[in-house]
Amino acid sequence: MRQRSLIAITAALAAGALTLTACGSRDSGDKSSSGSGGTTVTIGVDAPLTGDLSALGLGIKNSADLAVKTANKDKTVSGVTFKLVAKDDQAQASSGQQNASAFVADKSVLGVVGPLNSSVAQSMQKVFDDAKLVEVSPANTNPALTQGDAWQTKKARPFKSYFRTATTDAIQGPFAAEYIYNTAKKKKVFVIDDKKTYGAGLAATFTQEFKKLGGTVVGTQHINPDTKDFSSVATQVKNSGAEAVYYGGEYPQAGPLSKQIKAAGANIPLAGGDGIFDPTFIKLAGAKATGDLATSVGAPVETLPSAKKFVADYKAGGYSEEYGAYGGYSYDSTWAIIQAVKKVVDDNNGKLPSDARAKVTAAMQNVSFDGVTGKVSFDEFGDATNKQLTVYAVKNGAWAAVKSGTFTG
Repeated sequence: MRQRSLIAITAALAAGALTLTACGSRDSGDKSSSGSGGTTVTIGVDAPLTGDLSALGLGIKNSADLAVKTANKDKTVSGVTFKLVAKDDQAQASSGQQNASAFVADKSVLGVVGPLNSSVAQSMQKVFDDAKLVEVSPANTNPALTQGDAWQTKKARPFKSYFRTATTDAIQGPFAAEYIYNTAKKKKVFVIDDKKTYGAGLAATFTQEFKKLGGTVVGTQHINPDTKDFSSVATQVKNSGAEAVYYGGEYPQAGPLSKQIKAAGANIPLAGGDGIFDPTFIKLAGAKATGDLATSVGAPVETLPSAKKFVADYKAGGYSEEYGAYGGYSYDSTWAIIQAVKKVVDDNNGKLPSDARAKVTAAMQNVSFDGVTGKVSFDEFGDATNKQLTVYAVKNGAWAAVKSGTFTG
């Protein structure tokens, strides 16, 4: 998922990050340690743990926690006990940058899972890269994070320490356009976005493919994500003759937007990306949300044989929040870090080297395993090789999968 406004990284932060490169702390009395003299490795999690997007963020944190507990229980890395430290970025880039600096300053941190939002990721990438600290996002979908701002014409990887287990909007937007035009048979669409990196980027890739297929964009609009009054744009949608609305953004705005569009008399579906794929969208959109659509990364976790153990273990873990849209991807992101640490330890006679952060980052490029969401591995840009997506529709007050696949162009 998510956003883009570039935040400048200060020289002081970069310089500070460069000086902090060491790695794994010798445990001294931590009761969770695997025996006397064991090494404790911290895995950080950055996500919105409070605020409008906390339902997604808490699912990310809990799923990462489950991966850490599983690794410790199974002694996946001999002599290493993993510890999880989660920080709340409130879906704000400035908070994410501060959290990144705090993770870098903690010498025991060898990897970070997150964030949820692409704009937050942009504020963190250089801080982590300067410190050679690996970051694996379960949710970022903006293509520029891995392929550079000119990704549509010339792909260039900006940061070697950044990876993700979710596929990108370069595929998600066109996949939605293909479904809406070919399957839903909607030829006229009104496109709206929230002006953030994720939303604007997703709307752009959708629009490009929808027009290519022969569809007509009958109107475009940008909304302020800080408001909940969308009556003006709802009237524009009604008067445009649109057969559907495509929204680039997240569920706190998408729900009320859908409700107000229908209240204005336009009884047409609102479609969006993974940013609206959450039960909260349906609550906010109200009774007329039936038929609204969302795409999300991967296939429904509940339908994957590879995810059965994850689903059962999560339930048994007693977490009070759902694992959500990114739970499986968060578990796999955490497990990728654990596997990279294992590779480094195994290659260094069962110990962490002094340059463990750099070694873990390098090892991540070749990590490959069968995960919760399917095969987990990374291409030359740090992108997930698993490109599967699913279209969901609101039916009987819940999201129901209607089509899984990928965009092939």
